[in-house]
Amino acid sequence: MTTLKLKTPKLVGHRGCAAYAPENSLEGIHTAADMEIPWVELDVKLTRDQVPILFHDDTLDRTTNGAGKVAETDYADLKQLEAGSWFADSFAGIKIPTLEEALDVLLERDLGLNLEIKPCEGREKETAEVALDVLSQIWDEPDKLIVSSFQHVSLECAQDMMEEFPRGLLLPEEWPENWAEIADYLKVAAFV
Repeated sequence: MTTLKLKTPKLVGHRGCAAYAPENSLEGIHTAADMEIPWVELDVKLTRDQVPILFHDDTLDRTTNGAGKVAETDYADLKQLEAGSWFADSFAGIKIPTLEEALDVLLERDLGLNLEIKPCEGREKETAEVALDVLSQIWDEPDKLIVSSFQHVSLECAQDMMEEFPRGLLLPEEWPENWAEIADYLKVAAFV
């Protein structure tokens, strides 16, 4: 199996620091840094108008005061939503961050990143292309980044667009029989 070199820390904050701050938020990134967690994992999706944002779910309902599908909502409308009080009153008023805003905070706080490309159905290639375009303009430290996804198409884009950066293949609970062939084809550095 051909792989890229990857050295990750033992501790990576899931969705920022989701046990202590709202998931996929700038506040979560700051919390991870304050707790001396060296890396964070964040999820990236696209809005209807192709703005890469940090968000996990396909719908807005669970973590915002909005409703509906992320893929059917423009960024201008998402900016109006509140995304913190679901977690705790002390986080009331926080907003859904863009990928660019998150990358700025990560660099400022000197954190590593596992960026999970988490596309809405049918947007696997588009989400990867837009997110990786933003990422490639800002991030230049291959040893502090892994791009991961469950979606093979998204990882193919990562292989084409950012070949020198490690990739991680996310697998379902029951691994497919051809997992090794998939990993070799995508030249992944890790199973995340």
